[in-house]
Amino acid sequence: MVLPLAALLALPAVAQEDGPAGAVVEIPLEGVVDPFVADHITREIQRADVSGATAVLLTIDTPGGLDSSMRQITQAILNADVPVIAFVSPAGARAASAGTFILLSAHVAAMAPGTNIGAAHPVGLSGAIASEKATNDAAAYIKSLAEARGRNADWAVRAVRESVSASAQEALALGVIDLIEPDVPSLFRALDGRVVTLSDGTEVTLATTGAPVVRESLGGFRRFLHALLTPELAFVFFWLGLAFLVTELFVPGGVVGTLGGLMLVASIVALGMLPVQLIGVVLLLASVVFFVLELKHPGIGALAGGGVVCLLLGGWFLFQDQARVSPFLIVPVAAAAAAFFLVVVRAAIRMRHSAVEMRDDTLVGKEGTVVHDLAPTGVVQIASEEWTAEAVSGSLVRGNRVRVVSMDGLKLKVEPVGAASPVMPGGVEGRQA
Repeated sequence: MVLPLAALLALPAVAQEDGPAGAVVEIPLEGVVDPFVADHITREIQRADVSGATAVLLTIDTPGGLDSSMRQITQAILNADVPVIAFVSPAGARAASAGTFILLSAHVAAMAPGTNIGAAHPVGLSGAIASEKATNDAAAYIKSLAEARGRNADWAVRAVRESVSASAQEALALGVIDLIEPDVPSLFRALDGRVVTLSDGTEVTLATTGAPVVRESLGGFRRFLHALLTPELAFVFFWLGLAFLVTELFVPGGVVGTLGGLMLVASIVALGMLPVQLIGVVLLLASVVFFVLELKHPGIGALAGGGVVCLLLGGWFLFQDQARVSPFLIVPVAAAAAAFFLVVVRAAIRMRHSAVEMRDDTLVGKEGTVVHDLAPTGVVQIASEEWTAEAVSGSLVRGNRVRVVSMDGLKLKVEPVGAASPVMPGGVEGRQA
């Protein structure tokens, strides 16, 4: 199974013919900057050069992402043998964090009105600057990118060290970008005849007016994986993963726990690529704790209320501003969480306890075999099922025949076969509600 998956990932994102010579190859960069996006952009820049494209148009709308993926993209742009035009669009889009580095590395940097750039400091799970070493490295790198393209290096360094941001108009006034245009046709008209210099010193005159555009989107399995790495899904998967794992502790079954584990792993992968804030993670963990306490100590609902409040605040503060989850998602998730724990899980726990009580009378008096020595607690097999058991007196070794005399919750009290039972048939000791 591994080899077919590897082969699938090795395929081009969209299986199609190269665009006609003289075309502009458009590559959308939407969402998190991850390895799937980085591989796709790198490959398409190389294909554009081979096909004789006029230029590559990289349309950007990203909250940021992995440093390694960002560097892969910027290196591909810096060493490209075809002009790369980076355009933050449409209105409302952003080139935040890793997107700032990518925009500054392009031969032409443009933005649409109503877009923004900046907040490029490196972050970790704590949501704070990862380390002084990482910050210094990022600052030096973004400075080199800005200087290579003749852009405002001082502002670029501030974007890393101080997490400053700028609107399109501010970025143009600061000398961070080259121009502002409302859409792609206007951008092409403005760029027609502009001369850009490639990495080998070759000067290329852009001929973009009327040039055909070939869009190369991320596709197939890579698109599916990329779609999972969003702030919204990271939030939902992280909390559901925790909730399902806790549910597995109260109502064992395996399926819910496995699903919760998979969700938690997927969310951690996504969180590693997003600007996470520690306070949000702590609040989400606290919300689960409150719901668990409500299940163990049902009362007036104050604990459940605390869980809902922590979940609402945790969802809001989980990410920094540029990647914040919409309250229109957080509120329904909080409502569903309260219903899940207070109705579904509580009902499942009651059903499980009822099932145990119904089995009390059927197990008392049954005989079985010791599987793991009882000294005095171990494991016995009764009616083809293994149970935790405790000898009512002394110790019993593996292979001894035993009889169930009572139940204490989910633990059996047993005696060796042949001994007089200290409890009348049908008796139950220490039954739990």
